[in-house]
Amino acid sequence: MKYFLFPAFIFLSGCQSTLLSQDNKDIENSTNQAEYIASTTEINQALLFDENIDVIHPVDDVDFSLSAEDPQQQDNVWHRIRQQFTFDVPENDRVIEQRNWYVKHPSYLTRIGKRAEPFLYYIVEELEKNNVPVELALLPIVESAFDPFAYSHGRASGMWQFIPGTGTRFGMKQNWWYDGRRDVIASTEGAIAYMKYLHKFFDGDWLLALAAYNSGEGRVQRAVRKNKRMGKKTDFWSLDLPKETKAYVPKLLALADIIKRPEQFNLSLYKISNEEVISQVDIESQLDLAKAASLAGLSLTELQRLNPGFNRWSTDPEGPHRLVLPKHKVDSFESNLAKLEKSERLAWQRYKIKSGDNLGNIAKKFHTNIDLIRQVNSIKGNQIRAGKHLLIPVAAKSLDSYILSQDQRIASKQAKPQQGLKKTHIVVAGDNLWDIGRRYKVNSSSIAKWNGIAPRDTLKLGQKLVIWQKTQASDKRDEVTRINASVEQAIMRNITYKVRSGDSFARIANKFNVRISDIERWNSLSRNKYLQPGQKLKLSIDVTNNI
Repeated sequence: MKYFLFPAFIFLSGCQSTLLSQDNKDIENSTNQAEYIASTTEINQALLFDENIDVIHPVDDVDFSLSAEDPQQQDNVWHRIRQQFTFDVPENDRVIEQRNWYVKHPSYLTRIGKRAEPFLYYIVEELEKNNVPVELALLPIVESAFDPFAYSHGRASGMWQFIPGTGTRFGMKQNWWYDGRRDVIASTEGAIAYMKYLHKFFDGDWLLALAAYNSGEGRVQRAVRKNKRMGKKTDFWSLDLPKETKAYVPKLLALADIIKRPEQFNLSLYKISNEEVISQVDIESQLDLAKAASLAGLSLTELQRLNPGFNRWSTDPEGPHRLVLPKHKVDSFESNLAKLEKSERLAWQRYKIKSGDNLGNIAKKFHTNIDLIRQVNSIKGNQIRAGKHLLIPVAAKSLDSYILSQDQRIASKQAKPQQGLKKTHIVVAGDNLWDIGRRYKVNSSSIAKWNGIAPRDTLKLGQKLVIWQKTQASDKRDEVTRINASVEQAIMRNITYKVRSGDSFARIANKFNVRISDIERWNSLSRNKYLQPGQKLKLSIDVTNNI
């Protein structure tokens, strides 16, 4: 059996991909400014709220074998899922709109099926054990397109797209070595626990629970209370919720409807065997991932794809002490691991302390962390003496061999050529992306994109950031390209934008892909004056660049 994992392309997360595609169509059909403004209110919200920004898929595809059997000849997990569906799927416009998009994009469904193949059986098993609706197995499609390496600029990460705080709340450990939000096992357990909590919070209403998974229980609860005060119904379909959330639940219901009766939509689902293809293996203590891959008969990349929670070159010294492996590789792995001496689990280097050394610098030099050096060398504080020796655990292979480690994913992102002059900025005290962007005259969100981080991520002292500054030549090329594109394919619309708390000229320009000088010219304003919440601005935007 083969599976195909995670193409490196960017598309809008879950509900946004379909929602905004349809909105683009609505915009093109708008006949006047008032109609356009009404149809794009929520689009502006999606552009302006960080939590709704697109999901990034940073990892390339790979083929490798999970078992020797042919999934075409086995029971299909989709049959098992559809037999247990319990949600009612209404035939309303919101569901039909989402369903139509999927039906028109069968290649997307196939791509999702290939990504889901290693993990879907496991997820279904866990849902059944916890007595929750099997429809929740479709939630990773909506959230991340079944990509454990996916991250969003709203700081959500993993297949189930948890932000750091919610991940911690539901048991996902996050540190230098490991991020449980990307761990398929930990994040699936956390997602089920979160959904059970939300189900209870909303008195057994699964649709409200799903809406809250997307936009938070507080927001949904406020919408319910508002309807109660107004004497209106309080079911999901009656609530005043953000447009993203209004499309989020219909998207999942549309997927369930398609999976239940694909033949009626002339679709053929990618077949996934209804059998266990991955297994968890207890490794008891820290283990270099390169050695683990060798013991399992896998490439390092294959091992990392099944264990995306590990940030570095080895497992976390404090656990979890488990690896996910193809089931047919487990016996040989366990046999080989049993023959491995404890001292062979990691590579070691003896280091002589030099004058001026400190634990932080030494840890950085060997790409490890201070706590591990302390533990291995029985050091209680931070004091070390020149001339003494330390035993340092190091990667068994060159660091660039661990291509899916956090450092290498970022390095790969930073190495990607862009237009302009490449510069390196070293983060100092007080730095933030906004100020760095102003210093180099580039968009702060572009800096985040070039460096594989989220715009709201905390910068670290000494962190290296790649900056691409436009040269005069590239500015001219961009201007020619912009003019040509605007002539050939731009859909320009005049809108009125209401300034919000925290807005600035630069922020609004970034959001709508316009220049500050244009905003000044359209509104007879100066960027030197502060904008006031509630103030109205005239903007002329290319909607094809804002969808």
